[in-house]
Amino acid sequence: MRIRTRRVYEDPRRSDGRRILIDRLWPRGLSKEAARVDFWAREVAPSTELRRWYRHEPAKWEEFRRRYFAELGSNPDGLAELREHLGRGTNTLLFASKEERLNNAAALREYLESAGHAE
Repeated sequence: MRIRTRRVYEDPRRSDGRRILIDRLWPRGLSKEAARVDFWAREVAPSTELRRWYRHEPAKWEEFRRRYFAELGSNPDGLAELREHLGRGTNTLLFASKEERLNNAAALREYLESAGHAE
């Protein structure tokens, strides 16, 4: 399985494979039809408290990752549900943030890769 990340506001591509939104809130101003999301995995999104604390401040990235991984580790049901929706081919984790490198999708991809759930 291959896991990629993309902003949900970018036009969907055939190469996206399975499109999985991993934000807790639906992206502002985007219709469900335009987003073409196959699964909304809000249960594995960072908690509201963590998201508000982080605010996409690069200096907080390492601590954000540590806290988010801890949240994921204590959420086996949410991870199991996500795994049920991951396809064998390409999976694209979608995020709304303008920060394209240091975001929850990048962290979740790293978490899944380290757990052996991706190429």
